[in-house]
Amino acid sequence: MNQRTRAEDALFALRGVSVRFGGIQALTGAALEIRPHEVLGVIGPNGAGKTTLFNVVCGFVTPDSGELFWQGRPVSRQRPSELAGKGIARTLQGLGLFEQMSVLENVMVGADCHGRAGFWTSLLGVRRAFRDDLALADRAHSVLAELGIDTYAHRLPGSLPYPVRKRVALARALVSEPQLLLLDEPASGLSNDEMAELGELIRSLTDRMAVMFVEHHMDLVMSVCDRITVLDFGKVIAHGSPHEVKHDPAVLAAYLGNEVGQRAEA
Repeated sequence: MNQRTRAEDALFALRGVSVRFGGIQALTGAALEIRPHEVLGVIGPNGAGKTTLFNVVCGFVTPDSGELFWQGRPVSRQRPSELAGKGIARTLQGLGLFEQMSVLENVMVGADCHGRAGFWTSLLGVRRAFRDDLALADRAHSVLAELGIDTYAHRLPGSLPYPVRKRVALARALVSEPQLLLLDEPASGLSNDEMAELGELIRSLTDRMAVMFVEHHMDLVMSVCDRITVLDFGKVIAHGSPHEVKHDPAVLAAYLGNEVGQRAEA
């Protein structure tokens, strides 16, 4: 495992993170770093600790030990409610869209940190500047157009195909203009063509943000990532470029030659 960048130089970093759930050691001394304008993939066999690691980065899980750094500064505790203020946005497997709100309104929720009073206060009827409302709507429309789903702006999420709903969830994260975008299984439920489009989209984002994603589709990971962190039984067993990772003996052993090993022969 090669970790040349200091935590102080990374956009976000974990050092020596351990998490235990009762009698289960989910993570042991895990470390990773996310550099500005790169795509970092996190992979591993089922039960390797990927979801726990993602939840630590998002603030859903507080580690028992270890250090977190944001822009070189130690973070005593990562809280989900504080992510947007730091410049971090996320999507989750469950999407979490508000079914009684239009696509546009769902995305405007993600732009809340740019409004003076916030989108929620607007919904509650609190007076705020009309110009601010328009700015939020314009921002949301622009992101929907970037993702090719602006024609669905006034539809309810429940009436849309699953791949479109996934893009709505992504638009809600992107509209906050984050420095770091966190994606949990972004390719789940997508066809091969849709996965290829997703890969192109992720790569196109790196001029303005870093992306970290947890994924089990090796084709996407190997084609999109600048670097990959590999977990097995809660420990980081490899870290490096796609070429380095897919030829790493520890990775091949963890996957028993499947998926990653097959691509190593390609």
